[in-house]
Amino acid sequence: MKLRSALLAATVLALPFAASAQPVTGLYLGAGLGVNLTQQEQVKNITFPTLGGVSSGNTSASLKSSTGFVGVVSLGWGFGNGLRAELEGNYRNNHISGLTGSGAAGIGGGTVEQKYGAMINVLYDFNGVAPWIVPYVGAGVGYSWIAERYHFYNNARIGTGPGSVAPGALGITGNNTKGAFAYQAILGAAFPLPQVVPGLAATLEYRFLGTAGNRGYSGSVTLAGTPGSVPANVSLGNSYNHSILVGLRYNFGVAPPPAPAPAAVPAQAPARSYLVFFDWDKATLTDRARQIIKEAADNSTRVQYTRLEVNGYTDTSGTPRYNQGLSVRRAQAVAAELVRDGVPRQAISSQGLGDTHLLVPTGPGVREPQNRRVEIIIR
Repeated sequence: MKLRSALLAATVLALPFAASAQPVTGLYLGAGLGVNLTQQEQVKNITFPTLGGVSSGNTSASLKSSTGFVGVVSLGWGFGNGLRAELEGNYRNNHISGLTGSGAAGIGGGTVEQKYGAMINVLYDFNGVAPWIVPYVGAGVGYSWIAERYHFYNNARIGTGPGSVAPGALGITGNNTKGAFAYQAILGAAFPLPQVVPGLAATLEYRFLGTAGNRGYSGSVTLAGTPGSVPANVSLGNSYNHSILVGLRYNFGVAPPPAPAPAAVPAQAPARSYLVFFDWDKATLTDRARQIIKEAADNSTRVQYTRLEVNGYTDTSGTPRYNQGLSVRRAQAVAAELVRDGVPRQAISSQGLGDTHLLVPTGPGVREPQNRRVEIIIR
């Protein structure tokens, strides 16, 4: 019993989401913020003139980054079948926390790597998994600009032979930007929020962004025993980034779910009436009267009724007191016949109304056949 109650509660809670967990259709806008982790980037080489006129060469150093920041904004179009295409702008910022390997093995303060770029993404939503979540995958290509602001110094010998540089003999400084082809993979999930705004969804994503090819940055080198500085070039390898983002996505033009239609109130069936006529000063039923009463009884079983009213009347030929008694006897005769025709007695209410409510208006003392009647009303 508890399991059944829990399932019922879960169904009720999911109902507000069910109507809006639909494929993204038309224009949408998304944004996300999160953390970015950059894998170590290899320092391919550091090149500069040495005291002996010989340039130093390759290193085995790599840049280490601390956890950084990422922001993404996207404008896209949903095709209504799970497919989406979007244009994305992104920004990442990571501080370089150190160097590993031989060669330029030290780092100065304020060394930062910033990435900003534009991507074209294609994504696919797995609609129908659950009313409250829509997983999706995607991939994209584009271009990324990577700005390096760096200050390295060597704690190890760079180069060999007569032009090699001893430990502590140089500092390398630079601040410029290079571009590279970029590609990415996306794994995420959307959580519809129709109860907040129709078309709004929260998102949770993992993104892998990579760049291809080496990047060469110009800078300057200060050598021990040499006045001023000399130009230098630092070459870096591929950049690989892992990002976790939370965000919001809004699908324009999504209409709010229609309000539930009010429960239809069943229209009350109109009352049906039958007229039974009597001879003058009589309360006995004629054959025609019994036919009409039988028809009323039969029809009462074919409709949903609450009661049958039997009202007796007279004309104005007698005294009001006599007419009242005669109308009661006529009503009782019709009610008894209805019971014989199958109508429950408790469903019948009968009364005499004398010479009031004349069907044909007349003066006193007039024998009018239309006024000598009983009216059966089915309600």
